Amino acid sequence: MVKIGIIGAGRIGQVHGKSILTGVPEAKIEAIADPYLTDQAREWAQGVGIQKISLDHKDIINDPEVDAVLICSSTDTHCPISLEAIAAGKHVFCEKPIDHNLANIQKVVDALQGTNIKYQVGFNRRFDHNFMAVRQAVADGKIGEQHVIRISSRDPAPPPVSYVKVSGGLFLDMMIHDFDMVRYLSGSEVEEVHAVGAVLVDPEIGKAGDVDTAIVTLKLKNGALAVIDNSRQAVYGYDQRAEVFGSKGCVQCGNDTSHTASLSTVDGVVSDKPLWFFLERYMSAYQLEIKRFVEAIVNDTPTDVGVVDGLAPVLIGLAAKKSLDLGRPVKLSEIG
Repeated sequence: MVKIGIIGAGRIGQVHGKSILTGVPEAKIEAIADPYLTDQAREWAQGVGIQKISLDHKDIINDPEVDAVLICSSTDTHCPISLEAIAAGKHVFCEKPIDHNLANIQKVVDALQGTNIKYQVGFNRRFDHNFMAVRQAVADGKIGEQHVIRISSRDPAPPPVSYVKVSGGLFLDMMIHDFDMVRYLSGSEVEEVHAVGAVLVDPEIGKAGDVDTAIVTLKLKNGALAVIDNSRQAVYGYDQRAEVFGSKGCVQCGNDTSHTASLSTVDGVVSDKPLWFFLERYMSAYQLEIKRFVEAIVNDTPTDVGVVDGLAPVLIGLAAKKSLDLGRPVKLSEIG
């Protein structure tokens, strides 16, 4: 039984907690900590039987009963808490990103050297049934030599401007998932990035120094090209689609809906809209990623999304920001 301490009792911390309680029998939630613990979070923790509830994450780091920590706190704490946990010999699951600063991520990489600590980064979309099927078809050679990868990722509504200001921006907060997905689906690395962006949804996002709509093209080491489009507002729901086109064919996945029935009449054909947001679309993926993390600990195998996988999308995101600022393509070798 792997005993887990959850650091951060907000929305994502509770999502992971529910995943463990309902679908990861090999794990037990030993403790939860959050300096800003709300009454709702405390009631939830008590209601599911978590005995150790604290305002100080160090209580989890120093608890000899805790085997692994889930870092679900704010982004600025991910790196320092990772380093504390590694020093204490705890296995670590860290929500993305590890940090926005490459030097800080490198500290985590260095700290893991020579240890048998399992470290997994929370890129949950790798565990979505749709994207896993696309990846399997590519890996099995079904589409032949890769030519073009297309990813659309659009949120149903923009986040509060207060969040935008601390998020790292669209490229490091939202599109970072798609940068990881390009690497995952292709099995290749990105060499060059060209980004264009605009403020088309909320002028306040522009005033905060960010864009809310962007298109990024990428050149991959395997010769393929990739195109990502992001928008902070798709009025019809959470739009998440991907396609890999190649010399032998094409594999693509569409949106999940609440049902697959469609109504055909003289007026047209009507089907259901995409699920509204990420918790609905990716709940099973959240559960599977934690299950796989626990299995890596139990079986002493590598994690599916290691620290290098946490570093690469940040590097691509920084290149995208530089490309947008300079108005030209940027090679990843220019970053760092």
